[in-house]
Amino acid sequence: MKKQVYLDHAATTSLSKEAFEDMKPYLMDKFGNASSLHALGIEAKKALMKSREQVAGVLGCRDKEIVFTASGTEANNLAIKGVAENNNYKGHIITSTIEHHAVLETIQYLETQGVAVTYLPVDRSGLVSTSDLVRSLRHDTFLVSIMYANNEIGTVQPISEIGGLIKKRQPNTLFHVDAVQAPGLLELNVEKLRCDLLSISGHKFYGPKGTGVLYVRRGTKLAPQIFGGGQEQGLRSGTENIPGIVGLATALVNAEKARVKEVIRLTKLRNWLISSISEKIPQAILTGHPGERLANNISFCFPGLEGEALVMRLSERGFACSAGSACATGSFASSHVLLALGLSRDAALGSLRVSLGQGTRLSDLEAFLPALAEEVEKLQSF
Repeated sequence: MKKQVYLDHAATTSLSKEAFEDMKPYLMDKFGNASSLHALGIEAKKALMKSREQVAGVLGCRDKEIVFTASGTEANNLAIKGVAENNNYKGHIITSTIEHHAVLETIQYLETQGVAVTYLPVDRSGLVSTSDLVRSLRHDTFLVSIMYANNEIGTVQPISEIGGLIKKRQPNTLFHVDAVQAPGLLELNVEKLRCDLLSISGHKFYGPKGTGVLYVRRGTKLAPQIFGGGQEQGLRSGTENIPGIVGLATALVNAEKARVKEVIRLTKLRNWLISSISEKIPQAILTGHPGERLANNISFCFPGLEGEALVMRLSERGFACSAGSACATGSFASSHVLLALGLSRDAALGSLRVSLGQGTRLSDLEAFLPALAEEVEKLQSF
């Protein structure tokens, strides 16, 4: 396979060397179960406690408010279903039309159980209206779930403002934030974000796959979704994945340490590529907010072509990107996020997301730009 220039960091990242080195002992010699009372078990328990402290340090919360999961998807499910079940599936939830499927499909399931849902629209840049949100609050609204930054278009929501408005207008309403795209790019202090629940996923910030975290503010009541040994304060049963948890904690600490400088570097690269694509391919449509967006996200639509075909052609030329459309039952379906922005189905089908990371250099983007322009021209000429 031709060596790829990797430009799909929003999908997943490579495991950092530091995380891998910290994981290795717990994959081999220090393999104990953290619930065991012998020396190996105690060693595993110490690693679990240290990792919990490290994650809590980045999020600015108490150790006991950290629940380790197997993914961001599981963390979202535990937060949303856990709160709804604890509320006996009665009442009202507010979310947005551009949430990740892990949130949208969970909430759609709750609708079948009798929960009322308001789906907030977004403007053409993907921002939720805080005034719409406030107007949508009801006396029985028990949960608001809004993502921090969109995985497709990179738009960053005013989470701290939203959290403050909820607490001011309706203090008993819980606020959940899907922050899977945020680590290493955005502030994660839960006190500043004014949230009660927050989800992250290890493989998005150079940690291992199969790991996630749910922050649960002290006093927040959740019904567990997995039963068994009562691990993770009884909220997530199952033997803890010590190597994965250790790797996640190391990666998160390192991502936070590097965040400020890395955001400055990535923002320069992002802005260069956005302006260069806009100049070289005038018909390209930038999606997402021009300023309030992730430092590593570049998202365009190219009318008259299919994004999946563009992704495959770019891959053949050595560039790994992704499309906002998904292939379902043999036919292409436009992204729900792009349709929510008001784009036509034709334009939405021609989406391309480029997401930068630690290894991305200007020379990579300088090589990518002409390849992109050539392939767009070829596909639009068919």
